[in-house]
Amino acid sequence: MQFIYCPTCGARDSVTYKDNRHWVCSACGFNLYNNVAASVATILQDNRQRVLFVVREKEPRKGFLALPGGFVDPDERAEDAAVRECREEIGVSPEKVEFIASYPNTYEYGHVVYKTCDMFFTGTLAEDAEKTFAEKLIPQREEVAGFALEAIRTPEDIEKLPIAFPSAVQALHRWLELKKH
Repeated sequence: MQFIYCPTCGARDSVTYKDNRHWVCSACGFNLYNNVAASVATILQDNRQRVLFVVREKEPRKGFLALPGGFVDPDERAEDAAVRECREEIGVSPEKVEFIASYPNTYEYGHVVYKTCDMFFTGTLAEDAEKTFAEKLIPQREEVAGFALEAIRTPEDIEKLPIAFPSAVQALHRWLELKKH
């Protein structure tokens, strides 16, 4: 991002990006920090030990697989965001949401590259006798093109999948490690 005019004092060509962290106006001292955006994603398994992925409906990485998730809202706990994002994207709220790892990532949207801190959780879904896991899912049409259930038993299973974001690949590897213990 580049500023032609300072958003505070209006000085032209006075704002510079410093230390890969913040913008500073030499005319008035305005500081704008480039803080990371917090995001969440949840690893959910069905009763056949397959992991649920959404197929992305829009850029970035349209058509690629992603874990159900999204950005944390202001004043929202990460755990609550994980549940909310699942409810919004797949129509189901997970139970027993537990943190497993966080990884830095980048997310390009609208010609802006956002730095993110992606927090990953596991969750369980209440099974009922009348509907299977896949029958419960309702896609958020503007975000989700479809679903994929993939068996992940080895690191190679993860690497062969067209997963949208490197942080999710890292989280799935961590999840696989934790399952061994």
